[in-house]
This record gives sequence, structure tokens and C-alpha cells, in this order.
Amino acid sequence: MSVTVRVPAKVNVQLAVGGARPDGFHDLANVFLAVGLYDEVTATPADELTVTCEGPGADQVPLDRTNLAARAALALARRHGIEAAVGLHIAKDIPVAGGMAGGSADAAGALLACDTLWGTHASRDELLAICAELGSDVPFSLVGGAALGTGRGERLRTLDVGGAFHWVFAVADGGLSTPAVYREFDRLHENENEAVAEPVASRVLLDALAKGDADALAAFLPGSNGLQPAALSLFPKLADTLAAGRAAGALAGLVSGSGPTTAFLARDAESAHTIAEGLLASGTCEAARVAASPAPGATVID
Repeated sequence: MSVTVRVPAKVNVQLAVGGARPDGFHDLANVFLAVGLYDEVTATPADELTVTCEGPGADQVPLDRTNLAARAALALARRHGIEAAVGLHIAKDIPVAGGMAGGSADAAGALLACDTLWGTHASRDELLAICAELGSDVPFSLVGGAALGTGRGERLRTLDVGGAFHWVFAVADGGLSTPAVYREFDRLHENENEAVAEPVASRVLLDALAKGDADALAAFLPGSNGLQPAALSLFPKLADTLAAGRAAGALAGLVSGSGPTTAFLARDAESAHTIAEGLLASGTCEAARVAASPAPGATVID
């Protein structure tokens, strides 16, 4: 018997970042949208914990116990006093190290797959607590849809979305480390002697999502990602990709999370395909992926 879970990527339509906390994290107002790009995580009984991976960027995924999916299996097993005797296979389609929470998605997928395989019957609250221990984006990967994350992003409030939003994701030639981007965020603010404002979710943004209003969302997106200046500082070529997406007809564009994937909002599905073609023709990205949001969270499919 094996269990397969499908789990979505995310885009941050707002990422307001506060100053560094004593624990090294940053307080956030993080508005997540799950998008229809998915990894699949399959859990199969085994003599010991193993991790295998296939798909784009698989060579960059650790296959030892530092992998977030492996850590999720270990955390669930410890809580229930059982051995983490499972083979985890990750089929990647979410860009690796791209700011779209691929590793977090795999952790949430592995957690749900192991809970189903082992019959541990963990409650939703228990699963979310384990997710929060694993990383700031992992709880949202389990929940999906749309949500506001506060604290370091792990405390979630689900949000209403009044319609589909269409996106194009430009995959960069290279990756960015999320911790490195936060360090650059801190450095930039220190150099400018600039106080970091308390992160607050935008009512304008929340209303745009609730109404399904792409134009209102597009008007808000420029400047909505507090990590974008840091990502551009570390990966300057992303400015060319952002310009190419706008030239191809995007309503707006931004760096997705800590980057280096860039996200472009399109008016409709047809426009999204046109923008993707323009981005590829520009030579400023390695790949262009079309997807819609919101999408469901981690879901058992087999």
C-alpha cells in the first residue's frame, strides 16, 4: 500500500516584513495564495526512512534527514511513538529554491501522507502544530486556498477569494536562499538607518481578493513584497525579467516570496499564455509556467 498527496505552490500577494526579532525571525503580514502548480509526495512502507526525488531541480533536493519531508515524517512518528519506517518519493513540479514554498509543500505532503499511511489519525490542529515547528510556510501548504499568515507566517487566518486569478511564473536560472534574502533585508535597512514598520495586512488587498478584482489586485502588487529589494540586490537580473513580463502584457509583476521566481498577474487564461510566450522570447528566464489561484491545500489523491 502507498499513499500519494498532491500539494500546491504558493505566491505571496503581500509580504510585509517587520524587523528582526530576538529569535532571528521576522514578524510578517503574509498574504498567501495557493496556485495550481503541484508536487506529489508518495509514502510507502519501508524498513527505514528514505527519500527519493524526481522532476525539474531534483538534483538540488537533499535526500537525507535534513529534507523537510523527512523531518515531517520523523516529527509525526515521534509524537506517536512509532518508527519512521517509510519511503518518501517526491515528484517535483514546483520550482526548487524559487520562493514558491516547494520544500514546505513537500513537508506538508509528507506529513499528510504518513498520517494516512500509518493511521495515526492526527487532528487538524496537531498537523498544523507540527507544520509550524517545521517552517513558517508549511502550515499554509497544508491548508491551501488563501490565508493571512502572522507571527513569522505560521499563524493563519483563512481569507475569502471571489474568483480565479491567473498567473505566469518566470523561473530564474538559479536559486536564492531564503535566509540569505532575509540577511540582505536586514543589511539594507541597517545601511539606510531606516526603521522597519510594523507589518500589517492591507485592507485594499483583502478587498480585492474577496471581490475577485484583478485590476485592484494589480494596482496593489508593485511594492507589496518587502523582500523584493533584497532579492533584487542579490539577483539583479530579476529586474530584466520583471520588465519583460510587463512588456508582454502582465497587469503587474513581483518577486515571489524570497525569489528568484517572478510572478505576473494576467487578466485571463489566454493572456497568461501570451505573457508566458513573451517571457520565454525575452530570454530573461529559464521557463515560464501558467497557473491559476486559489488552489486546494494538501490532498490525498491515491
